[in-house]
Amino acid sequence: MSPSGARPFVLASASPARRELLVAAGVKPEVIVSGVDESRVTSRDPAELAGTLAELKAEAVRELVSPRALILGCDSVLYFEGETLGKPEGPEEALARWKRMRGRSGTLHTGHCLIDAAADRKIIRASGTVVHFAEVSDAEIDAYVATGEPLHVAGSFTLDGYGSAFVSGIEGDPGTVIGLSMPLLRTMLGELGIALTDLWSS
Repeated sequence: MSPSGARPFVLASASPARRELLVAAGVKPEVIVSGVDESRVTSRDPAELAGTLAELKAEAVRELVSPRALILGCDSVLYFEGETLGKPEGPEEALARWKRMRGRSGTLHTGHCLIDAAADRKIIRASGTVVHFAEVSDAEIDAYVATGEPLHVAGSFTLDGYGSAFVSGIEGDPGTVIGLSMPLLRTMLGELGIALTDLWSS
């Protein structure tokens, strides 16, 4: 039997984009939303903040799943001009952010916490990808915010939706920007003695 066997893989995140990344890579997760209040955690270090939030999400569902489960928590923040940005509080904040970000660059950090409940082991890692924002017009920003998409994501943008047209380029793993780095997850699983290929759905 493989090291993972038929063990459940649990994604402690409500993000459909993260689930889709896993499914596209051959892993069909069980999704359990953590319900963690992200606003209660602060840190000047964006990678540390993303990692801490990811850990809180993973730990929040640990008692709800099989003792043999692998649990993955993820969270993302945008570091832009010395400020760490999570989800905007409303349309006005999203509009103001985009007027600042257009034509400039920031770094999207995604924290990953992987718990092997059976072995009682936990690994926390973060990955960062530089994002270059296009020089978009006020009308484009208004239209984008009106879609509602930037209101539900860190940094007020996505790379896999309407926002993709407003990103002129990236430096790093696109999965990090979407919300889950599959190369990093593969490495983390390896540290636990589990091959990603053992999690592929038959």
